[in-house]
Amino acid sequence: MIPTLNVLFGLNEKVFTKPEYTGIENLKSFSEDYLNYKVTQFTENSGFEYAMIFVISIIIVTAFLKNFTNYLASYHITRLRNGVLNDLREKLYLVIINLPISYYSEKRKGDVMSRMLGDVNEVKNAFFQVLELVVREPLTIVFSIAAMFFISAKLTLFVFLFIPISGFIISRVGKNLKTKSTRAQEENGLQISILDETLSGLKVVKGFNSENVFISKFNLSLKRLLRLSNSIGNKNNLASPLSEFLGILTIAVLLWYGAQLVIVDKSLSPTTFIAYIALAYTILTPAKAISKASYQVKTGLAAAERVFTLMEEKNAITDKLDAIEKNTFEDNIHIDNINFRYEKENVLKNFSLDVKKGQTVALVGQSGSGKSTIANLLTRFYDVQEGILKIDGVNIKDITMKSLRDLMGLVTQDSILFNDSIKNNIKLGKQDATDEEIIDALKIANAYEFVKDLPLGINTNVGDSGNKLSGGQKQRLSIARAVLKNPPIMILDEATSALDTESERLVQVALENMMQNRTSIVIAHRLSTIQKADKIVVMQKGEIVEQGTHDELLAKNGVYKKLVMMQSFE
Repeated sequence: MIPTLNVLFGLNEKVFTKPEYTGIENLKSFSEDYLNYKVTQFTENSGFEYAMIFVISIIIVTAFLKNFTNYLASYHITRLRNGVLNDLREKLYLVIINLPISYYSEKRKGDVMSRMLGDVNEVKNAFFQVLELVVREPLTIVFSIAAMFFISAKLTLFVFLFIPISGFIISRVGKNLKTKSTRAQEENGLQISILDETLSGLKVVKGFNSENVFISKFNLSLKRLLRLSNSIGNKNNLASPLSEFLGILTIAVLLWYGAQLVIVDKSLSPTTFIAYIALAYTILTPAKAISKASYQVKTGLAAAERVFTLMEEKNAITDKLDAIEKNTFEDNIHIDNINFRYEKENVLKNFSLDVKKGQTVALVGQSGSGKSTIANLLTRFYDVQEGILKIDGVNIKDITMKSLRDLMGLVTQDSILFNDSIKNNIKLGKQDATDEEIIDALKIANAYEFVKDLPLGINTNVGDSGNKLSGGQKQRLSIARAVLKNPPIMILDEATSALDTESERLVQVALENMMQNRTSIVIAHRLSTIQKADKIVVMQKGEIVEQGTHDELLAKNGVYKKLVMMQSFE
């Protein structure tokens, strides 16, 4: 810019002899002399216009290089931040899927989803801002300040008196930003939870005319988030104009002091001073970017804390280093003197049970007696706190979880199906299953009779949570999934409790087909389904009160007979 102004105003010194480079200490004078020499040559040989074209072409080349390298920087940063987002989501999903079931009984699902979807984006944006914050913008400022010192050390030192004041004012405005951002992200998690609960329980919401209750709850959360978002946004919006105004204020002072140096002291040439002002102004853009980015970084840090808290969650239920692979079930399942609690009070108390290979053992009792807890402990969804659980004499904690769960098939009370085809839902436990094997499993589960009539057969999509099917159809598909896996141990957790009489009869036949030549633990609410069991264990408040066959327990005239009488009466 300086040589352009000098040529324009005819202030450049005429140099007719090509200068010689004598070392870095004379670089400034050599650069000026060489440029003046070139301009003199162009002016003398080709005229003023060509001299102007020469100096303007220097500006064009410099601007091209600046913008080209900016594009390269943006290109790489885009790949980097999107790669970071991808890696974070990949690692988070790995953590989310591996955390024990107990973790999700204490946390809101919506909050976990909010961290996975929203907070990770905030981290990505903050990470991008940090890169610019610590690399590009500070470098721009450093080089600009170096050039300013190069032109006039006195003027630059004068400017530096005002920079700390600006920095202090900007930092005061951004105070409390991180705390508010954390609260906003938590509120976002709450909204996703309310939405998730509303969609999951839409029939109940509508059936009880409770739309207004949920609308009110959601709107209250929206209002809280709106207040927080406005507060955060206003502080963010203030960053840029505030830093620009403070920058202009600094330049105004600079103009006053610089004018003294040009007019009174005559220690600075007018063209150099104009270039110096332009250089000082170039600091404003990166300074503005830094102040704005520092605010966004505070928002990002709040999100990062939530993301990394989840990523660093320790999974309490893991394989031991020396855990063994167990691929066969030979003899028995032995539960020895187990005490277990979810919170403070024991759900199971001194519980012991022996299940021999090939036996069908039924667990019965009132709700809350601890029946389903046995299924949770056998599959290691939870770990026992006291006592021991063995398969073929080996503590299940000494077996790898994958091989342990490979030995077991699970049919739950809630038939969980995924928004995919029947085929993909059934082959979850055996990915390499052929269509023939899937159809055989469906036949055993009494499900093929309705599947074959569907438009796309086994390739029919079941809808979200299987909502295109009836309860009985969903349950039979769950049974087919367990049949296809063909495990030696089957755990049936109240598999027929949610069904009507007709569906129950079909499912019961399917269960009997499946339990042949297999060790089964049946948790039952309807006693009609377990009359053929080899052993019926009656539970009350986490303890065994009676056990025996159906006929033996009826003859005892105790708790089991009362349960049978109550259900018969119903």
